[in-house]
Amino acid sequence: MERFDVIIIGSGPAGYVSAIRLADLGKNVAVIEHRDIGGTCLHRGCIPTKTLLHSAFVYETAKRARLFGINCEVSCDFGLIQQRKEKVIKRLLIGVESLMKNRGVTVKKGKGRLITNKSVEINEREIISAESIVIATGSEPATLSEVNIDEENIITSDTVLNMRNLPKDILIVGAGAVGIEFATFFSAFGTKVTIIEMMNDILPELRDRKITAILQKALQKRGIVVKSGMKLEQIEVNQGTVATLSTGERLRTDKVLLSTGRRLNTSGLGLKDIGLKTERDRILVDNKMRTNIPNIHAIGDVTGGMLMAHKAQCEGVVCAEVIAGLDSVMDYRVIPWVVFSRPELACVGMTDEEAQEKGITTVVGEFPFIASGKAVVMGETEGMVKIIADANTEEVIGAQIIGPDASIIISELALAVKNRLKIKEIGNTIHPHPTLSETVMESCKDAMGEAIHK
Repeated sequence: MERFDVIIIGSGPAGYVSAIRLADLGKNVAVIEHRDIGGTCLHRGCIPTKTLLHSAFVYETAKRARLFGINCEVSCDFGLIQQRKEKVIKRLLIGVESLMKNRGVTVKKGKGRLITNKSVEINEREIISAESIVIATGSEPATLSEVNIDEENIITSDTVLNMRNLPKDILIVGAGAVGIEFATFFSAFGTKVTIIEMMNDILPELRDRKITAILQKALQKRGIVVKSGMKLEQIEVNQGTVATLSTGERLRTDKVLLSTGRRLNTSGLGLKDIGLKTERDRILVDNKMRTNIPNIHAIGDVTGGMLMAHKAQCEGVVCAEVIAGLDSVMDYRVIPWVVFSRPELACVGMTDEEAQEKGITTVVGEFPFIASGKAVVMGETEGMVKIIADANTEEVIGAQIIGPDASIIISELALAVKNRLKIKEIGNTIHPHPTLSETVMESCKDAMGEAIHK
């Protein structure tokens, strides 16, 4: 039986990052993967979707070129857009594989199943062992029991990435981050988009109605129809699709995209057989990523919470360092998240509503992008920056941004929340002009009652 220091089941952002960190800490590591190295993020999530969205951004910017004094004719080739997406994935895959190879990580192809707390069976034909085992098997798109996904007319966030032709119209079920991002993509190329959401608001996970209202208005401005507070009852396939909603309305579209969340990949791993504790498919871990069995850890989506690649990567690092004997812990206070819509939306820490529910008296600062010189230069003035601080300590405890490059700007505020910076420390820091980052400084000054440009 082949022996290792650590076996990792799964090679997504959690698994491969943990493997690399473990190898750097001197451990002999084996990674078991039944699909492709890099997991959902690289092949069916973050990277392909953002590649497609960037093509959409470039296309829309080119169509607006006359606003900047540039005359040009613009058309798109969806086939070439897809080819570019595949090239990006391949390039990054080669990079990840090289990183693991150079660290001496052993990759074994197949599905892993726990036999004991120190041994794993691969494809029912090979058994390997290790002192520590890490479960990093990720998640898959969730499905609806009443819907038969045929991968042609009714598709998921996985299969939509491989479409070769743009549909004339599409119904997107679910107004979370995934649904909104695909709505943004399709609408950019002229597809008529309708989104339905069971909850009363889009992005129900973000408890800030002021911010989501700005995003909903932006979606509607792009021609996207948003129907909230209603459920999908059934879908008929007949020369396209006909969806029946809980209101009785029937919608005919070329395609239906299900973006109703994700299902954790914990079945078939033999968890119950060895007594590993779970809760609704989520593997229970502490802040050192340890399960109830001391030498078995779990990281990434299978631990539940926010299903995001950057969270998974951080868990992978913490897990590796704990196995190597370091005193590392996972800090869940500060996990920024982004919706790559247009305008982008990004958040970190608490919203004002969440803070007040915890009994925290808050002070709030806001600054609109329409008052930003750089945003005006860019022709991207929708949205605002919102800072939430503890009124007693003046520490920044949260931030929400909707506007251009929100995905970049949010990192300064994540740093602020992480290190408990005070609003005056950011507000009194000179930011370069003209830049979008000035909006952070200005929003902090607004919270201090010292805003200049508002």
